[in-house]
Amino acid sequence: MDTQEILAKQLPLYARVLLQKGINLQQGQILVINAPVEASRFATLLAEEAYKGGAGQVVFNWYCNDTIRLRYLYEPQDNFETVPAWRSEFNLHYYRKGAAFLSLISADPYTMEGVDRKKIFAWQRAFHQAVKEYSDGMMASRTNWLVAAVPGTVWAKLLYPDLPEKEGTDKLWMDILDVSRCLGEDPLSDWDRHLANLKRRREWMTAQQFRALEYTSPKGTNLTVGLPEHHIWQGGAESTTRGFLFNANIPTEEVYSAPLAHGVDGVVWSTKPLVYNGNLIENFRFTFRKGKVVDVQAEKGEEILKDLIRMDEGASRLGEVALVPYHSPISLTNRIFYETLFDENAACHLALGDSYPTCLEKGPEMDEEALKKAGLNDSMIHVDFMVGSPDLSITGIKKDGTRVPVFVDGDWAE
Repeated sequence: MDTQEILAKQLPLYARVLLQKGINLQQGQILVINAPVEASRFATLLAEEAYKGGAGQVVFNWYCNDTIRLRYLYEPQDNFETVPAWRSEFNLHYYRKGAAFLSLISADPYTMEGVDRKKIFAWQRAFHQAVKEYSDGMMASRTNWLVAAVPGTVWAKLLYPDLPEKEGTDKLWMDILDVSRCLGEDPLSDWDRHLANLKRRREWMTAQQFRALEYTSPKGTNLTVGLPEHHIWQGGAESTTRGFLFNANIPTEEVYSAPLAHGVDGVVWSTKPLVYNGNLIENFRFTFRKGKVVDVQAEKGEEILKDLIRMDEGASRLGEVALVPYHSPISLTNRIFYETLFDENAACHLALGDSYPTCLEKGPEMDEEALKKAGLNDSMIHVDFMVGSPDLSITGIKKDGTRVPVFVDGDWAE
């Protein structure tokens, strides 16, 4: 079959994987789809599959990076310091109705290049505050949600600069389907096997109850990441507070947990570029002392990182620790995708900012004060950065001092 025939056959299967193995849409549930206008054809196919699968309603929230950029370039600072009621009410209205939220993303690492960062951070603060109930609910898995990818013209041109636009976009579609395990004859069964493997890994990690993980690599990473008591490792399918499973990222290769907010010490180097708010940040390192970033260095984007860790008190501390083997589908493409959803699933990563309450026993039932007392971080941001490499070693340290190899040469030790 040629590429067009493959896409015609596999794209409906991709849509079913997103709806059944990703968001796990329930009968009669409202589905909110956040999507770039450029992806309207696939979004329409996705909506049709959702209705056929029993969706009570499908609601679209369209966006366009080009017009978003124009807003930042031409509108005054004041416009970014408050959120219109209709915008916050959109998220809150459907969240309170128990809707599922599916976000389709497409990389554009240069969207905000040259834009005044004060506007970007002002809007981020204002929006976080306006929809805090919704964002806290996502982090605590009070409803099902999913982030998945679609091609875009900019992204395709970035990865395939020498190909004509249509050919580059089709090639990117094939990449997305491949790393999302959606090119086989039965992607739904393939995902069942993959999720079972992630479950085995996360259950083993949870059973160890390590008090800390030690990271070392020849590049200079030498980091100790403390873990709170009664922490839980997640990965693949997890349960909503209403009791049904969903998988928040497709593709996904990680098992992850919440670090001890005040228990991180040492130096960690990035191993892949970070795209944050449309800005590219490269070759950077953080130095931590008692959980807090005390030094930042970057070859490109250093000032952006410094602004980022000043967003609020928790922005300079870690909120996630995630393990991804080097020999996994995205990593083995040997490609930088310039999109965190893909690049974080090609390498072990850490995240600055907010922690997932689901990574602690009874965490979703706790209020902010109880979570903080248990050692979890709280912030308006959650920004993943990649630290994995084929020469990374991670050692688990138990309460009695026993040392257990977790990763050797970039892969699971066993």
